[in-house]
Amino acid sequence: MAHEPRRDRERGGREREERDSEFVDKLVHINRVAKVVKGGKRFGFAALVVVGDQKGRVGFGHGKAREVPEAIRKATEGAKRSLTRVALREGRTLHHDVYGRHGAGKVFLRSAPAGTGIIAGGPMRAVFETLGMQDVVAKSLGSSNPYNVVRATFDALKHQHSPRSVAARRNIKVSTLQSRRREGGEAEASAD
Repeated sequence: MAHEPRRDRERGGREREERDSEFVDKLVHINRVAKVVKGGKRFGFAALVVVGDQKGRVGFGHGKAREVPEAIRKATEGAKRSLTRVALREGRTLHHDVYGRHGAGKVFLRSAPAGTGIIAGGPMRAVFETLGMQDVVAKSLGSSNPYNVVRATFDALKHQHSPRSVAARRNIKVSTLQSRRREGGEAEASAD
């Protein structure tokens, strides 16, 4: 009887490890800050981490601590709490081109054909790799601050809509929506 709770705890810990192992985390940026005190300088660290399951879920977190590993741990926990799902076309690219911004950080993301790969700068690349995106062309405009670039990227991904979600919002079938899109594209081509 006394052994039951311990066995449950061990099993719970193992399940948590298995759940955590499905996530891939990437350290985007570490910032060292110094506070000048009477005896000298006191250093602190801030970490920016992106976490994803490489199947369409991704999140980012920010952690501060006196030691680097502790800051990374806090950031990783925060990222796992803020996971969002992103609709991907064929599980590899975006459904449509999208623009995102946060503060002075502006990003432009474009869907790309198969085999293109991830063409993006550092902070955005980390987001796409942990998301599981394989083909995308991205450009960061404005601020190069990694925090603003990551937040702008998440803003852009938040505005990503799949044909299924648009069809559900309009109360029509996905096939009807896509046939309308094809007809519109043909009409534009014939007008040229």
